[in-house]
Amino acid sequence: MAFSLFNFGKGEGNDNGSNQKVVQIKLDQIVPNRYQPRQVFDKDGIRELSETISQHGLLQPIILREYEPAKFEIIAGERRFRAMKLLEWDAAPAIVEKMTDQESASLALIENLQRSQLSSVEEAQAYQRLIDLNNLTQAALAKGMGKSQSFVANKLRLLKLIKPVQTAILDNRITERHGRAMLDLDEKQQRDMLMKVVNERMTVRQTEDEVARVLGRPLPSEIAKQKAEAKKKAMADLAPEASLVQDQPAPEPKKTAKKAKAKTKPAKKINDSRLAINTIKKAIKLATDSGFTVKTKETDDDNTYQLVIEIPKKQ
Repeated sequence: MAFSLFNFGKGEGNDNGSNQKVVQIKLDQIVPNRYQPRQVFDKDGIRELSETISQHGLLQPIILREYEPAKFEIIAGERRFRAMKLLEWDAAPAIVEKMTDQESASLALIENLQRSQLSSVEEAQAYQRLIDLNNLTQAALAKGMGKSQSFVANKLRLLKLIKPVQTAILDNRITERHGRAMLDLDEKQQRDMLMKVVNERMTVRQTEDEVARVLGRPLPSEIAKQKAEAKKKAMADLAPEASLVQDQPAPEPKKTAKKAKAKTKPAKKINDSRLAINTIKKAIKLATDSGFTVKTKETDDDNTYQLVIEIPKKQ
């Protein structure tokens, strides 16, 4: 997928084919890929990987390319490379591919995006590098990576955060959602908010509220509370109305002909169908007042009363 998407192997005289021959390359001849998206490596994870390799051997060779005579760059397998260095191996089993600089960088990014648990900032940086390297639109990148365009766009928005905030996400001092809450702040406001969030160990909701205060906006927590109360009230108001139909008194036993003649006017009959329709309409109004988008279509004939209700799934 990656080779067809990013036009690898179409350069003149370039051969991307590999005979998959595994060779031994000295570790001191290998350097990491400069476009490696992972900036933080888990030392404990590398140590655990080295123990697994020590016990069971290297099950999958790393992939390299020879960018200069006797000098190799990692395409895939930097964690394995680090584990082998920790084990003080002299050489690494590797497959050497022929690639251009652009192909090497792009494939390294794609390989890590597909296989590594990157942080949200690392993922955003990788997407941006792929766009720049291959002159891609967000839509083309999203299609090639099997993601929605909105997903890629939302990740790329994180790059609008100042570097200290991005670093805090990388270091797990704050979450991606903390960062997203700060996107509408300017640089100074982001810096101040970061210090406040870290020092006071604020939750995401607390951060969203504090950002709203800075920007003079309604507090998200208050908005959520009002919506919850409106929905609760809607349910409470609907329950008594819905029970009216069921609570109608049972019809009285049929009177004898003699008693029926004595009665001058028949009792007025309650129109239960109209009461039911009014109850539904009241529920629709309560839902609309609570912020829901509701469309209705009414038809009325001699025998039936039809009420069609449309509520979009995405509100």
